Amino acid sequence: MKKKFLSNLLLVLILNVVIKPLYILGIDAEILKITEQNDPGSYGTYFSLLSLSFIFNIILDLGVNSFNTRNIAQNNQLLEKHFSRIFSLKLILCLLYIIVLISVGFIFDFSSLEMKWLAVIGFNQILIALILFIRSNLSALLLFKKDSILSIIDRLILILFCGYFLWAKKTNEIVTVEFFILSQTLAYLGTVIIGFILLIKYSKIPRIKWDTIFFSIIIKKSFPYALLIFLMSVYYYSDVIMVERLRGNIEVASYAHGYRFFMAFNMLGVLFAGLLLPIFSKLINEKKNIVPVTWLSFKLIYFFALIICVSIWNYKSQIINWRYEINGSSLVHSSETFGWLMVSFLAISCNYIFGTLLTANGSLKQLNVLAVFGIIINISLNLILIPIKGSEGAAFASAFTQFFILFFQVGLCFKFFNFSFKLNSFIQILLFTVFFTTIIFVLEKYFNIVWNDKLLISLFTGILLGLSLKLISWKQFYQLLKTSKS
Repeated sequence: MKKKFLSNLLLVLILNVVIKPLYILGIDAEILKITEQNDPGSYGTYFSLLSLSFIFNIILDLGVNSFNTRNIAQNNQLLEKHFSRIFSLKLILCLLYIIVLISVGFIFDFSSLEMKWLAVIGFNQILIALILFIRSNLSALLLFKKDSILSIIDRLILILFCGYFLWAKKTNEIVTVEFFILSQTLAYLGTVIIGFILLIKYSKIPRIKWDTIFFSIIIKKSFPYALLIFLMSVYYYSDVIMVERLRGNIEVASYAHGYRFFMAFNMLGVLFAGLLLPIFSKLINEKKNIVPVTWLSFKLIYFFALIICVSIWNYKSQIINWRYEINGSSLVHSSETFGWLMVSFLAISCNYIFGTLLTANGSLKQLNVLAVFGIIINISLNLILIPIKGSEGAAFASAFTQFFILFFQVGLCFKFFNFSFKLNSFIQILLFTVFFTTIIFVLEKYFNIVWNDKLLISLFTGILLGLSLKLISWKQFYQLLKTSKS
């Protein structure tokens, strides 16, 4: 089992590191560039609607996938018995989701075009929810390779389909936001069909089954977690919606320029959280010491996140210019927004460690209260800063909110797990932070080298420095992987 897990983890890492960043920075970012050149503000409108759809995404799940994965993993024979019931519940949640989404669209007084886009985007989110449901069953049946491959099929379809119109065709006039939205529908629908074909071998074709007691048990058990996800989604995605409402869709495009890169890098934290949740849950359940794994995980993710954050901050203007071919005040504005998003990335990466630990501990009440304060701070700062600074103000508000959340999550971990102050670890982190930022400053100021070479030097310097200070250890990282299935 351990060998199977490690080989699957390697496959997941390769697929996520190659396919998903290629889609985000190759396809999505290219469509952003083209559509904003041909129809300024159109991608901003799409991005705002997409963020709105994310806020209510929890309606599509309500913790059902987590329940299903745990239940089927422990009792494989229940797949056929529960598959139709859970599938029926998912369909009910999908209907509720689209009703809520369209209702919000009417409340916001969207135009007919925006309502049409919102409906299709909502349908796409439903397809994604079905994909995740299928994957939860494959994962529970320990069909890791099928699950891993299914996780990137939609992105692969989009890379091939959209890539043809972006680069193989002599003209890209067909490339519009609406083309992009419908392309996603095609990719998600194809993935759902492939997923059901993979899963149908292990279960019968699902039928609609109404089971009130079964539905209520699942929803009742998962409600605190679902509430946490909803609250977190509000302060994660409300900034984009507020930028659109207060400053217009063109300003949202400035936010999206840097956000594409942020999303690509953010997969590092998502992968860490997915790996750590079962590790933390197991250690807490067995009443074992959680501190060593927590600090090791924190040092690892802080190491990678700081290197990325500082390196990108120095060359944010060059990166935005290289990817989107914008200049002048637009470049300055987008790059400053990008910079603050990368600062936010540093805090969010660390939040994945401590937030996952608190989730594994079942500290959902405290996390929900903290999320409410995060919403209040984020929305308040956005109302003040967006009218003045636009997307740059929203990015700063996001960074401030994430560091606020991080500070209190660390405090809660010290309270619940009796963390002791580790002087050696603190000195390692402090020395790495000071030395690395100093080296990058000297490299930027005193060496006359092209920016992309400096960026590569920064990344390699950070890795070598982390190894020399023993902030990271490949042996420890391997031990962390083994812990998850030991």
